[in-house]
Amino acid sequence: MTSLPHVPCPVVLAAPSGTGKTSIARALVSGWDHYVFSVSATTRPPRRGERDGEHYHFVSGAEFQDLIDRSELVEWAEVHGHLYGTPKTAIEGPIGRGRHLVLDIDVQGARQVRERVPGAVLIFVFPPTARDLVARLTGRGTEHADDVRRRLTNARAELSAAEDFDYVVVNDDLSEAVAAVRAIVSAEVHRPGRAADLTFTVERLKAEIDEELAARTA
Repeated sequence: MTSLPHVPCPVVLAAPSGTGKTSIARALVSGWDHYVFSVSATTRPPRRGERDGEHYHFVSGAEFQDLIDRSELVEWAEVHGHLYGTPKTAIEGPIGRGRHLVLDIDVQGARQVRERVPGAVLIFVFPPTARDLVARLTGRGTEHADDVRRRLTNARAELSAAEDFDYVVVNDDLSEAVAAVRAIVSAEVHRPGRAADLTFTVERLKAEIDEELAARTA
């Protein structure tokens, strides 16, 4: 055992569109059982190959508004003309089962999670260069020229939010970026404040030491 029993932490990955935060999130979830992906709700139409309930919960504008009205979302934001949000159930279920929930969300959503989810770890993902960012956006083959320009403009503004996060990771090499995020989470679970019952553990060890001392003085 390398750590005390602990409360899992929601892991928020936020970055400008095209930085590769989704690739990092999916690599974490596919590689280790104690990570689980948060499936967001969105009003945007599915891209080629995306499946409802797996990549996103694709909902109508009216359905999304109903989630807002019933306070069923931990965070939500309008991004590039579409609504995205994280249902409360996405947070509560995995944490209750002892798994780290990985949220792949935008900067606006990350700020809301900071306010509403104590213990969440916020990681800002950087592209290595602007040229790499453009290559990733255009490489999708799903973005029109106007969309690329809009995303780049938004990316420029979102970079200023990096200093509000707990950690920053550069996604130059995917495997290295994933390893960096894992190292961050590993460090976080060793914080005293995340121990499930630190006081009990301290008192138990004290009592065991007292027994050892008594045996040596008898």
